Amino acid sequence: MTNITESLVREYVEADGLALGEMVRNGDVSPDELVEAAIVTIEKLNPELNAVIHKLYDMGRDAATSVDRDAPFAGVPYLLKELATAWKGAPNTNSSAYLKDVVADADAEVVTRIKKAGFVLVGKSNAPENGWSISTEPTLYGPTVNPWRADVTAGGSSGGSCAAVASHMVPIAESSDAAGSIRVPASCCGVLGLKPSRGRVTMAPQADVWHGGAYFLCNSRTVRDTAAYLDAVAGFLPGDPYTPPVPESSWLDLSVRTPKALRIGYSVTPPDGRPIDPEVKAVVLNTVRVLEGMGHIVEEHDMPLDADEAWKTYTDMSCVQTAAIFEWLSAVVGRPVTKDDVEPITWAVIERGQATSGIRHISDVEAVRQIGRQITADLVDYDVFLTPSLTQLPRPVGYYDMSATDLDAYNAKWSDAVFQFPFNMSGQPAMSLPLGQSKSGLPIGVQAVGRYGDEATVLALATVLEQAMPWAGRRPPVCA
Repeated sequence: MTNITESLVREYVEADGLALGEMVRNGDVSPDELVEAAIVTIEKLNPELNAVIHKLYDMGRDAATSVDRDAPFAGVPYLLKELATAWKGAPNTNSSAYLKDVVADADAEVVTRIKKAGFVLVGKSNAPENGWSISTEPTLYGPTVNPWRADVTAGGSSGGSCAAVASHMVPIAESSDAAGSIRVPASCCGVLGLKPSRGRVTMAPQADVWHGGAYFLCNSRTVRDTAAYLDAVAGFLPGDPYTPPVPESSWLDLSVRTPKALRIGYSVTPPDGRPIDPEVKAVVLNTVRVLEGMGHIVEEHDMPLDADEAWKTYTDMSCVQTAAIFEWLSAVVGRPVTKDDVEPITWAVIERGQATSGIRHISDVEAVRQIGRQITADLVDYDVFLTPSLTQLPRPVGYYDMSATDLDAYNAKWSDAVFQFPFNMSGQPAMSLPLGQSKSGLPIGVQAVGRYGDEATVLALATVLEQAMPWAGRRPPVCA
């Protein structure tokens, strides 16, 4: 174990990922020192937050000895989300008691890229069972606490990652998103969350997940870290089902090019007809005023989407996908899943998936793709489309209760994220930006949606807003 000073820990928690990588390249700090700084910070804060549910410190110490010091994130401590992504030697439980003894026996393709970028795994972040919640309160590991306020959700399903990043345990952590799970906790915890374009990051060894509805990337505190992370992990493999266009320059370079006058649409009217919190609406409208002041052409445009019907179709489709995943996992565990192995909502999802006919499922898949096409066509005239990330402030802990048995009633509570799942269906890049706070001090996110394949414009606009509406100085009460 390397001895570290209080000043080094302070440098660690104040820097973003690229700054830490530069410190390693310059010889100002070593990867093993960064790992120890991360361990000190996690040990200090995690007892209060429960963001890290697997402490893999020895794996991190071993990996730090062989880091490529020329990599962009050389030696940067990193958390993998406890959902799906396989890192050889790390637990891979999906926060489910059914999988509590499973350990990954190989790296996913994206993990190979994460390692090449210089990241060092020090732990895994908390997530709800099977990711089926926009809060992070699994029975197996217990709830993650929002560092801004303990009585409200940290969001989900990447709540552990977002709480860890917001509290400065790590500068970047893995996240994933099938109906808002990168962007919802980003909004709840006051950090950044980019859901990339469909196909931007390969799903290998899987070919596809949720028919293109699931996405993997990260949460971070700075736009440049998100852009550089996208550079590190992006890329499809031959034969992948989705192949978005690739820009000529890196996303990091493109993110700092100030965009010329953009045509920006916005909406503060939820497409399911439900109300929006006045404070959330005010933050979006303030962002609109800032962009108008920059010379962008901004106009209000409400989505003509039957959100309730679209949500039902999308969730019914994903129930079949979930049932199929658990059928595949039976070979990993050595026996079929039972009602006693999973939380009640997970079992309700599996049962609905098993009861859905093949004809009904393929009809749902086609309907989802048609709806995605309609969403894209509706917004085609806009370079960027702005919405609230969530229509309400973060809900109380326990609001999204996976011990419920009525799946439809449970899914209806996701209406707060009605601006999220449409872009899982359409495949467009969408990013939650921490652009405001409520009077009570809770973070409020604004979502910026780009054209398919155009993360560059979203990132460039995010950089401009990072300067015009800075969030770097906001620190939650529980923070390093």
